[in-house]
Amino acid sequence: MKVINISIIIMLLVSCSAPKGEQNVAPVDILAVAIVDNTEADAISSATRLNSQPIFNGVLVLPPQSHATVTIFMDGIVKNISYLSGEFVKKGELLAVLENPEYIVLQQSYIESHAQEEFLEAEYRRQEMLADDEVASKKRLQESKAEYLSMKSRREAAAAQLRLLGFDPVKILSEGIIPELELYSPLDGYLANVQVNIGKYVAAGDPICDVIDKNRMMLKLAVYEKDINKIKTGDNLEFRVNGMGTRVFDATIISLGQTVDIMSRSLEVYAKVNSGDMQFRPGMYVNAHVREE
Repeated sequence: MKVINISIIIMLLVSCSAPKGEQNVAPVDILAVAIVDNTEADAISSATRLNSQPIFNGVLVLPPQSHATVTIFMDGIVKNISYLSGEFVKKGELLAVLENPEYIVLQQSYIESHAQEEFLEAEYRRQEMLADDEVASKKRLQESKAEYLSMKSRREAAAAQLRLLGFDPVKILSEGIIPELELYSPLDGYLANVQVNIGKYVAAGDPICDVIDKNRMMLKLAVYEKDINKIKTGDNLEFRVNGMGTRVFDATIISLGQTVDIMSRSLEVYAKVNSGDMQFRPGMYVNAHVREE
């Protein structure tokens, strides 16, 4: 505005001093040059401002606590699957049912170990009483104790295996053998990567599906080593998501990587998303910059 005002004053002075009847075009040229110079100055200033704010590229990710992979500890064949990828499930909802004769064998071993433990414990207590009265030998007492403790450990081991599989040992004792293994959702979220169907054989450790909770999305950004000094934990970011137009979202840096990738010369930076959207998906590309305060 100052440049334009000076140009107008110069134009008026020249107009007043010019002879009558003589056309004066210089002021118009001066004004045009002044406007162009002002526009170029704004462009240079804008470019400088952008250069001082590096753009960080990355993707949307989930923290480990919000991404669960459902697996099994013993092989099985899928008898039933309840949901499709993309459907929302609540924590504790039934996802799939599997079958395997080994499930039955393990439960049988647990029930028998439990019964044997009760018998051996009673015998051990009896031998203790006899030893106190000096009726039974110390050797027989020690043998009885060893048998009891051995069976107790077998029962506890079988119970631990059943719990890992998802069976309730207490329920097995009260209701009997359960022939099928039921898998439940470990958290509230959306199903993803459903990799089984009815009749499919699933080996121990193979993933059956994922459950993702999108309420705690994060940014995983790549920051080049030359820009490390321009960010810090706690900085507020503005970011855009590929495919969502010009909408701007907010995030806060919570973690800076401590190693630099040898090939890309960058480190990983994680930021918590403050203003999200239900359209967010893990893996979507984003670009972000530090918000100017």
